[in-house]
Amino acid sequence: MSGDDDYVYDEATGEWVEASALKASSEAALRVEVRDSVGNILADGDQVTLIKDLEVKGAGQTLRRGTVIRSIRLTGDPQEIDCKHDGIRGLVLRAEFVRKR
Repeated sequence: MSGDDDYVYDEATGEWVEASALKASSEAALRVEVRDSVGNILADGDQVTLIKDLEVKGAGQTLRRGTVIRSIRLTGDPQEIDCKHDGIRGLVLRAEFVRKR
């Protein structure tokens, strides 16, 4: 085996590139920047506050404005965040309805 094993063909650019450089660029492309209602960048584990009352479909509850949601998770979609709230599992909120604390 030779040192050429560290290079892979990048179909997007049509060039041979180092495997580590291709992996780093593909990971950067997969990272999605999620912003709250005022433009703050959100990250996994952040706490957010609701900026308006939201009805929770299927739970028969309304989350009130000012409700604090702890430990959010990003979903890969720039508009959605995954979170838990008292008794509601699998709660997905739109980023436009929250503000970072």
